[in-house]
Amino acid sequence: MLSARRPAGCGAALWLGLVSCVLCRGWTAPSASQKCDEPLLSGLSHVAFSSSSSMSASYSPGYAKINKRGGAGGWSPSDSDHYQWLQVDFGNRKQISAIATQGRYSSSDWVTQYRMLYSDTGRNWKPYHQDGNIWAFPGNINSDSVVRHDLQHPVVARYVRFVPLDWNGEGRIGLRIEVYGCSYWADVINFDGHVVLPYRFRNKKMKTLKDVIALKFKTTESEGVILHGEGQQGDYITLELKKAKLVFSLNLGSNQLGPIYGHTSVMMGSLLDDHHWHSVVIERQGRSIDLTLDRSVQHFRTNGEFDYLDLDYEITFGGIPFSGKPSSSSRKNFKGCMESINYNGINITDLARRKKLEPSNVGNLSFSCVEPYTVPVFFNATSYLEVPGRLHQDLFVVSFQFRTWNPNGLLLFSHFADNLGNVEIDLTESKVGVHINVTQTKMSQIDISSGSGLNDGQWHEVRFLAKENFAVLTIDGDEASAVRTNSPLQVKTGEKYFFGGFLNQMNNSSHSVLQPSFQGCMQLIQVDDQLVNLYEVAQRKPGSFANVSIDMCAIIDRCVPNHCEHGGKCSQTWDSFKCTCDETGYSGATCHNSIYEPSCEAYKHLGQTSNYYWIDPDGSGPLGPLKVYCNMTEDKVWTIVSHDLQMQTTVVGYTPEKYSVTQLVYSASMDQISAITSSAEHCEQYVSYFCKMSRLLNTPDGSPYTWWVGKANEKHYYWGGSGPGIQKCACGIERNCTDPKYYCNCDADYKQWRKDAGFLSYKDHLPVNQVVVGDTNRQGSEAKLSVGPLRCQGDRNYWNAASFPNPSSYLHFSTFQGETSADISFYFKTLIPQGVFLENLGNTDFIKLELKSATEVSFSFDVGNGPVEIVVRSPTPLNDDQWHRVTAERNVKQASLQVDRLPQQIRKAPTEGHTRLELYSQLFVGGAGGQQGFLGCIRSLRMNGVTLDLEERAKVTSGFKSGCSGHCTSYGANCENGGKCIEKYHGYSCDCSNTAYDGTFCNKDVGAFFEEGMWLRYNFQAPVINSKELGSRSESSPDPQGPLPDLAQEQIRFSFSTSKAPCILLYVSSLTTDFLAVLVKPTGNLQIRYNLGGTREPYNIDVDHRNVANGQPHSVNITRHEKTILLKLDHYPSVSYHLPSSSDTLFNAPKSLFLGKVIETGKIDQEIHKYNTPGFTGCLSRVQFNQIAPLKAALRQTNASAHVHIQGELVESNCGASPLTLSPMSSATDPWHLDHLDSASADFPYNPGQGQAIRNGVNRNSAIIGGVIAVVIFTILCTLVFLIRYMFRHKGTYHTNEAKGAESAESADAAIMNNDPNFTETIDESKKEWLI
Repeated sequence: MLSARRPAGCGAALWLGLVSCVLCRGWTAPSASQKCDEPLLSGLSHVAFSSSSSMSASYSPGYAKINKRGGAGGWSPSDSDHYQWLQVDFGNRKQISAIATQGRYSSSDWVTQYRMLYSDTGRNWKPYHQDGNIWAFPGNINSDSVVRHDLQHPVVARYVRFVPLDWNGEGRIGLRIEVYGCSYWADVINFDGHVVLPYRFRNKKMKTLKDVIALKFKTTESEGVILHGEGQQGDYITLELKKAKLVFSLNLGSNQLGPIYGHTSVMMGSLLDDHHWHSVVIERQGRSIDLTLDRSVQHFRTNGEFDYLDLDYEITFGGIPFSGKPSSSSRKNFKGCMESINYNGINITDLARRKKLEPSNVGNLSFSCVEPYTVPVFFNATSYLEVPGRLHQDLFVVSFQFRTWNPNGLLLFSHFADNLGNVEIDLTESKVGVHINVTQTKMSQIDISSGSGLNDGQWHEVRFLAKENFAVLTIDGDEASAVRTNSPLQVKTGEKYFFGGFLNQMNNSSHSVLQPSFQGCMQLIQVDDQLVNLYEVAQRKPGSFANVSIDMCAIIDRCVPNHCEHGGKCSQTWDSFKCTCDETGYSGATCHNSIYEPSCEAYKHLGQTSNYYWIDPDGSGPLGPLKVYCNMTEDKVWTIVSHDLQMQTTVVGYTPEKYSVTQLVYSASMDQISAITSSAEHCEQYVSYFCKMSRLLNTPDGSPYTWWVGKANEKHYYWGGSGPGIQKCACGIERNCTDPKYYCNCDADYKQWRKDAGFLSYKDHLPVNQVVVGDTNRQGSEAKLSVGPLRCQGDRNYWNAASFPNPSSYLHFSTFQGETSADISFYFKTLIPQGVFLENLGNTDFIKLELKSATEVSFSFDVGNGPVEIVVRSPTPLNDDQWHRVTAERNVKQASLQVDRLPQQIRKAPTEGHTRLELYSQLFVGGAGGQQGFLGCIRSLRMNGVTLDLEERAKVTSGFKSGCSGHCTSYGANCENGGKCIEKYHGYSCDCSNTAYDGTFCNKDVGAFFEEGMWLRYNFQAPVINSKELGSRSESSPDPQGPLPDLAQEQIRFSFSTSKAPCILLYVSSLTTDFLAVLVKPTGNLQIRYNLGGTREPYNIDVDHRNVANGQPHSVNITRHEKTILLKLDHYPSVSYHLPSSSDTLFNAPKSLFLGKVIETGKIDQEIHKYNTPGFTGCLSRVQFNQIAPLKAALRQTNASAHVHIQGELVESNCGASPLTLSPMSSATDPWHLDHLDSASADFPYNPGQGQAIRNGVNRNSAIIGGVIAVVIFTILCTLVFLIRYMFRHKGTYHTNEAKGAESAESADAAIMNNDPNFTETIDESKKEWLI
């Protein structure tokens, strides 16, 4: 580490110690071994104490020392009201660390609540703030006990004032006090707004890697440069005030010819023009910056790529020296006071005091702080200030400055003399309005207004002048935009002017008040062109007031620091703030909670299917959401992150000294991708290198020509199919390279195209950010590069679980850090009715979540204002051994608790009081000391976006079991259509093998298109494999399943679409004469034929009410139990039929099932034989006969595939899939699905080109227009189809390229359909049109 040079008397210190000693010459404080906790009042004389009043001399403020019994035993004022105060003058500035109070000795007089104000001058008081509020200290409960409060942050002041807010109701105000702290001294410099103080460098240049700059300032100005330095290379550093906010600008270097842009600007604080001391510390280490303003720290990194700050000649304090540049003249210099200025260990204020520095020739530099003459007055919602005016003047002139956050409020009211009317000036929707009620012959009103956005917390000046037939309103001295009126007007000033509100008795007067009372501050009040002496008003000599604080402005910016997270916009009124979370991807009172799920795995278990989704891997953490593709396979969920590199990108050749660098730009940041890879169980990325005379890794012993750069910008010299530390390609690992002497195909340097490809699967190195190719510069060298998307499978966080074996067991973690914002979410399942989920304790603060009963979950906490409990009650038991989700949140605005999808319970936080949750103990999960612990499972425990690793902690904790079984009890219902839920260690999967469906949840139809003459046979008993069968099913393996027994019942389910009749849809043959057939009759009606023996003719069921040969999908569900047949067609009600009494009840010896056509040996029913010609043409889908899915067995490799024989080419298609009765989930109820966005145009969180966000639905106008367009397109398509069919029917014989089979086909289009394999796609699309 480097040493820093210090002024004399400070000694040397390491750089890390600079922050603690930069003020070494600036102020005197006790050493580290001494505590700043000395009693400061014991040695003061009586004259150091003063008060608003005293009941008598024996009750005077000089007797108000703690534990003293002089006089009447303490101070008591003449009146016990809210205008009393007790004040102490230390004689010089002190650092104050604690205060204590006591009641008046042996009496009924004590204060139960009070405020503390402090000041350097006995004017311009500042109330002590804590937790973002003007703090009210709890006082005493009797007259003799001492109540001490250590200040959350020390203050420096010469004067301290105690203001009683409440006192013992059976007595009066009585007070004894003590203040604890230590001495304080600092060099002060006063800047007049013109003078600039430079510190010139010895070597004319200063090049620093590290900087520490510290100072304190106070000012009444909202603009001004505090410090500035710059260099000829473009570097600069500036600290300045803009609109009373601190702006820090830094540039470590920019490249004008390149992409490097180094300017960085950060804004902090607010209301810094209050003429109170504010402390600033700038700590820089290269590009890393810590900026501290009044104990609030902001950490950031500068833009650009440079680390050194290069300054020339000097760094200046108080302004920018005039250099002729536009920037130096347009920015105001600082006007106010600074102290303890320290630049990299050099005490600037000390050098200036000893005249070692030369200030600029302009202006004056002095070493005592000049105090302003302004006296502010503070109004709350029930305040008013009455000041006298000069009566019967013909000119009404009033001016004042105000600052507020409220958009509305009454600023001034005054009656004219002689009953001529009145004037009201108010703030309406952030504008100043003047309303003059004129009472002459009749009542009339003159209204004028000016300004905008005046509730921004800044000081704004109002000046209003009225005289006969003329009035003018001027805001902020802008005469050009002043508003005038020449309406008829007669003016006679009254004797009273009311600012901010009214006397109570005036509320019943004849006029109506347009606005509520004013909340804010005013200063420089002038009435009739005379400045009002507010000190005289305070003594009630002229005028009166109520509930105002004179010589104090207690305005608070509740948006600084900004409690709105994730880019939420903060807006405020006087006593509250609001967060607008629109277009952030987050919700809640402080925009804390992500509206998206953390992973694709979570979406799957909400029943979602493959699609693009927004995910937020760290939940409420700092990373924003990102869009990924979720590929939900049957047993895995893949998260796919894409990039911009096209497949087989040609690598451009370069000279031997240069490399070809291919940079990949992903659809997510590296931090977001790292969050995905770290929680995934497996990640992979496909890379491929096509080469012709372009070597890859230069194996076996050479330096690689090509490498790739992964996470953390690390270079890697292995290729797809290999692993870290192995300089090989996939063929080198598998030992099958083109030339065995090399470990990559491309390294053989052949003139023919070769390829090295494979998956990179070491996830700690992924993703591939950059590929550098070196061997493309030779004659004849060519290369093509492909990099696939990043694919990650699984989510360890989502399934991270632990089993709690007994109620006395618990897991412990480090203390939960959630001072102002905390969220907790987890899943639990249990069989017991109560138990503690988690608990974390502080001294008095705590946070706890527990199952209070079988139907109640409780969230309780205490941040210092007393315990708060929120309870969610479930209508059904929660101890049902199923997973339940708990989400709890607590922030400075409110606390909330939600269980599953039950209504969220919310508790608002108090407007004043403690806001910080201070915890010290370990976090206990699953139990708490002396309480009923938890028995069951907890998983996916996330606290402030961070997943606690329950599994790892359970592994190292005795008696625990990592993981948790039994997921199917909660998620088994997601497996549809008879799919079986299969338990897995991390989750579950759906086994669709005994269904006619596949897909993640067994809800994807498996179907096929049948050309004319094509058929499928499923043998219930697998035949002996012969050479012929091997020809069509060489990959099949016989299934040991034996013949089906006689059937007393069967269930047949399938869907189909066709436009040809007659035809056979399904036929089941037997070794006897029994059969079952589902047919489409020549009329297009459906018929079911049953022959179970015992009757001469088959039993026919004719469905005559609908033509099913209309090209649309139809679903058929047939269930037989003995002689009862239940038939359901499409969405019509089920119809029951009964076989004849003579019919058998068993289907004897089932042999085969046919689809499309019956090709069976033996005798076939003559009617069936007629339907065989020409055969079925159309689509069949999800065909299932009991537990057999013949079509799926043909299209998927299953254990039943050996039973299938196909004549013709079976093409998979969903054109026969029956439409869903209802949409699975509408866009209004599905906030995650992005059906209306495709991968190219879906821009989170809204499409900027649309002008407004479209969420949870579609734009109504767009829907109407889209519907009209769809109808028009549909009409055109129908017309085209009709014309095409007409042309083919009449002119088909003239085509020279006539389709085979036309002679046997009914029409030319049937012939084309029989022979054109591409026609299946047309059919498929046409069915999709029917589904619209």
